[in-house]
Amino acid sequence: MSRSLWRRLRYGAPIVVVSGLPRSGTSMMMRMLVAGGVPPLVDGVREADESNPVGYFEFEPVKALDKRGDLSWLSGARGKAVKIISFLLTWLPEDHNYDVIVMHRDLDEVLASQQAMLARRGEAAGEPDAAAMRQMFTTHLTKVERFLSQRACFRTLHLQYREVVEAPDAAAASVAAFLGRSLDTAAMSAAVDKGLYRNRA
Repeated sequence: MSRSLWRRLRYGAPIVVVSGLPRSGTSMMMRMLVAGGVPPLVDGVREADESNPVGYFEFEPVKALDKRGDLSWLSGARGKAVKIISFLLTWLPEDHNYDVIVMHRDLDEVLASQQAMLARRGEAAGEPDAAAMRQMFTTHLTKVERFLSQRACFRTLHLQYREVVEAPDAAAASVAAFLGRSLDTAAMSAAVDKGLYRNRA
């Protein structure tokens, strides 16, 4: 029996995790998954706003992953999609299976989008050191990718935000193939709003 089959029999259906840096397209991918037929694990606490007019698709208990609190919600997440930023991925316990879709975006676009969001909230505190932030993000993403590749509980699909926006049909097909599910890829593609790609490098 293969290791992946053994894990599936022991730990059940994978949790579909959408991850990446903040402002890297994770909400867009969650919207695509929901449109395709994957049930989301969300609570609606964080409401849609100008930065994410179609919603954030968040689940508050996720934010406490690094606090070593109650993780019983993970069992109920099996077969569902949940958004977990990349900084919290390493806190996921290995007694579940995870199909992780990692969204990547040009780091200058990520920084610009983060600054724009803070400005809309009135929280911007001057221009960040872009070079230092890019280096920090690059180092972080390298460590996360290595972490995911070294643990049997994770299967990973890496997608580029720009490519998903520009070719949503292909992205939807890739996601459906990765998850091994019969998803409504036409609806997934239609869920991509190119007008929300507002910070371009």
